[in-house]
Amino acid sequence: MNQPRTARSLDDLVAAGVLAPEAAAGLARVADRYAIAVTPYLLERIRDGGEPFARQYLPDPGETDAAPEERPDPIGDGAHMPVKGIVHRYPDRVLLKLHHACPVYCRFCFRREMVGPGGDALSKDELAAALDYVRAREEVWEVILTGGDPLALSARRLAEVVGVLDAIGHVGVIRLHSRVPLADPGRIDADLVSALRASDTAVWVAVHCNHPAELTAEAAAALARLADAGIPLLGQTVLLRGVNDDPAVLEALFRGLVRNRVKPYYLHHPDLAPGTARFRLDLEEGQALMRAIRGRLSGVCQPTYVLDIPGGHGKAPIGPVWLHGGSAQGDGIEVEDWRGRRHAYPPEATRVAIDRKDGLE
Repeated sequence: MNQPRTARSLDDLVAAGVLAPEAAAGLARVADRYAIAVTPYLLERIRDGGEPFARQYLPDPGETDAAPEERPDPIGDGAHMPVKGIVHRYPDRVLLKLHHACPVYCRFCFRREMVGPGGDALSKDELAAALDYVRAREEVWEVILTGGDPLALSARRLAEVVGVLDAIGHVGVIRLHSRVPLADPGRIDADLVSALRASDTAVWVAVHCNHPAELTAEAAAALARLADAGIPLLGQTVLLRGVNDDPAVLEALFRGLVRNRVKPYYLHHPDLAPGTARFRLDLEEGQALMRAIRGRLSGVCQPTYVLDIPGGHGKAPIGPVWLHGGSAQGDGIEVEDWRGRRHAYPPEATRVAIDRKDGLE
């Protein structure tokens, strides 16, 4: 019996029943430019659920229409790459991009010009040079494995990299960013979990999840295998028009993550990757969504809404403002509560008491 296989072409998507033949006919230019991969597990989910879940994974004609503000390297990785595979943007942490392959290629990916079957993987010598870079810089406290999806590597190779990093005394945290627990949850098996164990370094996994429909029983079991092994889990979400740009969807998503022991970490404003304009909201729309969920969700469910500044300048928090007015001396400050009501700070009665104590009356 033939095992289901990953769809890697328009014909594969048609054969899997997730793309109409007439739709595929207009997507040849997209397929020529950007990689396609949808795992058998996700194909089944798409057949069951359709939009908006499928919007993340299925090609769209608009992908070849780049807006003037879009750029191949939207967050400026290339400006901070001292050696191949290393991005050193912040003083205390680096990205280590081991390869450029993923089990699924998301249609909004900010590295869509770099990832794919033909993308570079570090050779043995290049990996050694990247690890030497980390070893030589004691300010590097955290190494973030990204790429390409690090959990797409074999357990053996992953264990080797984790082992080398674990032996570098000044590295305190190894963080892996992955879509695998949601795109191919069966891959999170005992061997892979074992490969993530370190003796002297904290290992964290950041899981990329954008819609509550991704938190299936299979995905929950994969996350549990990681959490039960003592690996702390973070959630990363991209705010996507037509996928999760609704307070009720975000509420269900963030509660679902926390229920699965995943702390929502970042809500990313979508980057200016070529051909992704259909996914982007205005900043004001994103802030309004964050404002809408503020009083509806526990603080443990609240991510930080961030924008990666184009050009390589790093992330900036861009959530709504809750503090209004005020002078240089701090007078006239108002704090807005989750209902939209404003309150003086400090309260008037407290201010009068302080003035009396200081002999100002």
